[in-house]
Amino acid sequence: MALRMSRRPAVLALLLSVTAAGCGGGGTQGGGSGDDGKLTVWLAVDARESWPELVDSVNDRFAEKHPGVEVDIQYQQWTTKNQKLDAVLAGRGVPDVVEMGNSETTNYIINGAFAPLDPAGFEQSDRWLPALSDACESEGRTYCVPYYAGARVGVYRTDYFTEAGIDEAPGSYPELISALDRLKDSLGADNPNFSALYLPGRYWSAAMGFVKDAGGEMAVKDGDRWKGALSEPASVAGLTTWKGLIDTYYRGDRAKDNGDQPAVVGQGRVGVFYGNTWEAEAAADSRSGGDPKLKGKFATFAFPGPSGKLLPPFLGGSTLAVPAKSTQRELASEWIRLFTDRQSQQQLIEANTLPNNTDQLADVAAGGINGPAAQAATRGWVTPLAPGWTSVEKSNILPEMLERIATGKASVQEATREADERIDEVINER
Repeated sequence: MALRMSRRPAVLALLLSVTAAGCGGGGTQGGGSGDDGKLTVWLAVDARESWPELVDSVNDRFAEKHPGVEVDIQYQQWTTKNQKLDAVLAGRGVPDVVEMGNSETTNYIINGAFAPLDPAGFEQSDRWLPALSDACESEGRTYCVPYYAGARVGVYRTDYFTEAGIDEAPGSYPELISALDRLKDSLGADNPNFSALYLPGRYWSAAMGFVKDAGGEMAVKDGDRWKGALSEPASVAGLTTWKGLIDTYYRGDRAKDNGDQPAVVGQGRVGVFYGNTWEAEAAADSRSGGDPKLKGKFATFAFPGPSGKLLPPFLGGSTLAVPAKSTQRELASEWIRLFTDRQSQQQLIEANTLPNNTDQLADVAAGGINGPAAQAATRGWVTPLAPGWTSVEKSNILPEMLERIATGKASVQEATREADERIDEVINER
């Protein structure tokens, strides 16, 4: 489950100003709203690849209630989904249900792309994970429904822990530092390329976890305007801790991100890394650049933070929305109700995915690979819900700031001050 990065084109506001308020699987380009007896649903390819049985079972349940309605599932790639959505929103053939990353919703909601929904009509809406539900809300109204979540954790080589004399996964920050020191001393002494902790410089969601843990923020709202907050003392403190970990335990290119993390870990020179649970399997899968010989040699733990609490992870995940121009809003809402109810969430848990609510996090097996992720999810966060945050991401402000810090080209204070200035220029754009 990859981090959902918004890819909103600059023309979004223009396209949405003319509204009223794909592909693969079962369809091709565009929507279908307005077709009698047809409901068009855009889902990301994750559903087809990881939980197709859930999609089939929900469609069967929906058909029992609405036997004359065809559900047309159209699977979309994350890299092109928003561009296609922007295009169809300017016309009439919109999909009736669309999956959105939780960091993608704000600008669409602000520009009137999605119809309001009544959260009371959806199961467990009072226990939705805040990092998902907050992304669906604006001015007291709800415009999407949380679908599923994913939280980053610590992933470690069990054989390396044994070799270093580490009996169990760290449960506190001092235990984490102790484990990293042992890994560094035992496996890094004769291998200058060994990273006790793999933490590349441009891995911004990891770095921002330390900011959050220290009580800092990326940006804050000041009246009706947003402004950068990375140069505030708490944020600087978090990034200073992050920089110290890189200096001490990371041996690699500081000017790169985590995009090829499984492949790098698969080379066998990493003791611990911070990532999604699926990356543990990917590091032992040749299709991801990993080494099949490492299968069964990874385990996970809830990554502790310097504060004494768990390191707050970016809570990647998805939501489901009904475009305002859909003429099948009631049917669309009914399909979403079934796709996100308790029964469906249980199927997601069985597919090693986190549910959309705090209640069912307890149903995730504590001893399984996703157990630590369920623990971490309670501390999850999402990027600032500012109208121009997508512009901040497109401008690469955070990765560039972090690279300057990691490579020593600027101090934490200098780099964060420059980043805040850049954030302030775009964060209030609609």
